Amino acid sequence: MKLHIETPLIESLSVGKGLAANVWLKIEAVQPCGSFKARGVGYACSKYVDNGAKSLVSSSGGNAGLAVAYSGRRLGVPVTVIVPKTTKKRAIDLIELEGAQVIVSGEVWTDAHEHAMELSKNGGVYIHPFDDPSLWTGHASVIDEIANAGMVPDAVVLSVGGGGLLCGVVEGLKRNNLKNVPILAVETRGADSLSVAFLADKHIGIKSITSIATSLGATKVAEHAFNLLREHRIISHVVTDRDAVNGCWSFLEDHRMIVEPACGASLSAVYNECDALQDKKNILVIVCGGGGMTMSQLEEWNRYVT
Repeated sequence: MKLHIETPLIESLSVGKGLAANVWLKIEAVQPCGSFKARGVGYACSKYVDNGAKSLVSSSGGNAGLAVAYSGRRLGVPVTVIVPKTTKKRAIDLIELEGAQVIVSGEVWTDAHEHAMELSKNGGVYIHPFDDPSLWTGHASVIDEIANAGMVPDAVVLSVGGGGLLCGVVEGLKRNNLKNVPILAVETRGADSLSVAFLADKHIGIKSITSIATSLGATKVAEHAFNLLREHRIISHVVTDRDAVNGCWSFLEDHRMIVEPACGASLSAVYNECDALQDKKNILVIVCGGGGMTMSQLEEWNRYVT
């Protein structure tokens, strides 16, 4: 069962207006669960249920957990989502609204992940937030859609957390004969695990997440994402939390849509006319979304983030 929708591909005259390029936005924020996660998570959940899974388990209090809860409801199987104590009440409420059981366990995501892995031994299938080839295949559909629309980008801009979207986009580019298209992989400082690994030329991570862009909060990217640094032209780019919030705010004013800082990060790279984009003519930005974002939260960040 296909659980994601085909999202709008729109031209933006506002985002990156200082660049001598056509800027196109793939609006993943309108997916049923609010983010691109509907693609990969939906594909993986559907595949596992087709193969006999009777229940699903997630360890994400963010977009991935919400996507698993949504997918389980659509597929008619129970879902348990293990979240750390730091998870916001709104995120828990949204997951429960989809009919999933939420268990609060541990101080950080790794604690919730370990609990979820134990729980999955009792018969439920664990859906990893970013490190599963089935996820990447599902995420690759975003490139299928732009190829079917006749758009040929000469750069793709996206945000990186654990690297699931990055892996999927590379897969999608390859299968649509676009393997030479470079990717600008954007992170916020304090959630810059891909950048740290890139600079060290070693699959290492960061000690902790200090950025407000918690959806990018993987201390270490998937090994496949790291390996892609050697196989595909990927340009690592790090922005500040302030840049990310500004990206959210500008996008709200220009396109009347609220997205989270994890998404605002990649938007800010285009708004700020990143050097790596200066010679590009057709730029595709994956507007990844953010299911738990609110206007009050954005206003709060806009006041205090420096």
